[in-house]
Amino acid sequence: MTRITAPDSGLGEHIDWALLRPKMAAGMGALSEAVYGNSQLTVREREAARWTIALINDCAVCRDTRARDGEGAGAGEPYYAEVTDWRAATGLSVRERLAAEFAERFALDHQAMDDALWERLHAAYSDEELADLTICCGMFLGMGRTLAVVGVRAPAERILV
Repeated sequence: MTRITAPDSGLGEHIDWALLRPKMAAGMGALSEAVYGNSQLTVREREAARWTIALINDCAVCRDTRARDGEGAGAGEPYYAEVTDWRAATGLSVRERLAAEFAERFALDHQAMDDALWERLHAAYSDEELADLTICCGMFLGMGRTLAVVGVRAPAERILV
C-alpha cells in the first residue's frame, strides 16, 4: 500500500496516488511517453541508463519494468544482470557502458561529471544523443524516486516500456 491513500482506479497503485492531482499526473504521463516514445537511443543504451537508475532509486516498479522489445534487441534478463555490474561487464558496448556510467553519476554525484567524462561521451555520442540521454535520465531519476518515496509496489502485471 502506498504512503498516499487514493481511491482504486483499476489502473494500479503506481497511477492511483497521482490521480489525486490529475493535471500533474497527466504531465508525468506525458513526460514518460515523450521519453519512451521519442528516444533515439537504442533499446540497450536506454535500458542501461534506466536500469542503473532503477537500482540506485530502489524503485520496485522500475526494477520490475522491462523494455517492450528488449528480448529482440538483446536486452533480456542476462543484459540487465550485466548492466547491474557495468564496470566489470564484458558484453556491453562502449556506448552502453557510458550510458550506465552517465546515469550513475547523474543520480549519485552530478557534480562529478567532469570534462574527462564529457570528452568520452562526445567521442561516442552526438550532442543530440547526449540531450536525449540527459532527458531520459532526468525522467528515470525523478519518476523512480517519486514512486520509491511514495512506496508504490510493482504491479502484478509487468510494465513494458
